Amino acid sequence: RPESRVWTVMLLLGTCLLYCARVTVPICAVALSTHFDWDKKQSGVVLSSFFWGYCLTQIIGGHISDQIGGEKVLLLSASAWGFLTVLTPLLTHITSAHLVFMTSSRFLMGLLQGVYFPSLASLLSQKVRESERAFTYSTVGTGSQFGTLVIGGAGSLLLDWYGWESVFYFSGLLTLLWVYCTCKYLLSEKELIIPIDYLMRGLSISKQTKVPWKQLFKKAPIWAVIIAQLSTASTFFTLLSWLPTFFKETFPGSKGWVFNVVPWLVAIPTSLFSGFLSDHLINQGYKTITVRKFMQVIGSGVSSIFALCLGQTSSFCKAIVFASASVGLQTFNHSGISVNVQDLAPSCAGLLFGVGNTGGALLGVVCVYLAGYLIETTGSWVSVFNLVAAVNSIGLCAFLVFGEAQRVDTDYACMDL
Repeated sequence: RPESRVWTVMLLLGTCLLYCARVTVPICAVALSTHFDWDKKQSGVVLSSFFWGYCLTQIIGGHISDQIGGEKVLLLSASAWGFLTVLTPLLTHITSAHLVFMTSSRFLMGLLQGVYFPSLASLLSQKVRESERAFTYSTVGTGSQFGTLVIGGAGSLLLDWYGWESVFYFSGLLTLLWVYCTCKYLLSEKELIIPIDYLMRGLSISKQTKVPWKQLFKKAPIWAVIIAQLSTASTFFTLLSWLPTFFKETFPGSKGWVFNVVPWLVAIPTSLFSGFLSDHLINQGYKTITVRKFMQVIGSGVSSIFALCLGQTSSFCKAIVFASASVGLQTFNHSGISVNVQDLAPSCAGLLFGVGNTGGALLGVVCVYLAGYLIETTGSWVSVFNLVAAVNSIGLCAFLVFGEAQRVDTDYACMDL
């Protein structure tokens, strides 16, 4: 139990630093656009390029984690994205094709970070019991809000004081420090070694695997959670990418540390509360799928209402409230679809989570770029928040109609197909 708590804290910090590195470009988007003379469409290309890479490593990352252990995959990817983040501002000084370089850099960042959440799902599905999954995942998941909060606050100050380069150095060096501490204090040398035969076995999805993939993907609950996951992931990526620019342009006199900090500060307690509430309701005897769907209604439905309100207000204070409510309530997804993958197929949760996140990343590419296109052509942010609400509604409806929480990866379940 003490070791479990330490790992939970370290994984929370890892998720925090993942988002510190991921949000560096959205935080610096306006400064980069000014420095390199980009318009909204070019900024949209840079912002969306992350998701092209992000979608390519989700499935293979989850499958390898199911085979060799999620912690090894997490540390390898974190080491690589930490170095990339540190080197990015240095390399911009030796190239003149800044748009091409930053697009390529974000694509590579997506490749490296794409394995993280499938690996995390694989690790938690094998180590955490069902009645504790929601709170554990929600606790670790708060790292995404905490990381956005840290880089939103510290990053905004560094941006004002020392320029956009300092934001990259800050994020990258902290990631490398986390990798060093995790390897030194939590893992032994034997645990750090990855046998070649395990790696090769993880790189190919064997036809002789015990998990019948074709049968699994014929199950409606699998597709329901995948559709819901790709919907919520893509809309979260859209808000994450464009909210800083929305506030900067709509309320030019506002301070960056306010709108880059407050929504994510609100999201931390809401994420923890959603996990506690979910596990409490299940322990009180409520059906698991009922609790998962209830959490998803709040995470996708109610949060979308506040996103729509955000596009209609002209008051900075109201905009902060609406953005905070929308971002905060989205964390209820951690106790809905995010753990539902582990309910359905704990033996291959990493791979299935990777499938959903791949779809989310692909749709994220479209939504992030489409958001930039809509802003550029219409001159209004209302269409962006309408897009977020529409995509969320599709995923929510699919999960409410077809979602289940019974295991479908067992031999007995597969005999019924």
